[in-house]
Amino acid sequence: MIIFDRLWKIMEQKGVSTYWLREKCGIDSKTIRRLRANENMETKTLDKLCKVLGCKLEDIAEFIDNE
Repeated sequence: MIIFDRLWKIMEQKGVSTYWLREKCGIDSKTIRRLRANENMETKTLDKLCKVLGCKLEDIAEFIDNE
């Protein structure tokens, strides 16, 4: 399972809010809700997040083996 707990930490460190993601980056509230729920995410969304936050994918997402 892929979780996005790291995303919220890096956003806090950089002083970025979900409002900023919605208004300045074009990430809609439905996508933010899906990120919070660790639901499936399109790679283009992950790419956009990495670009606007200036980070790598492993900085915002983590694979957890839940077997």
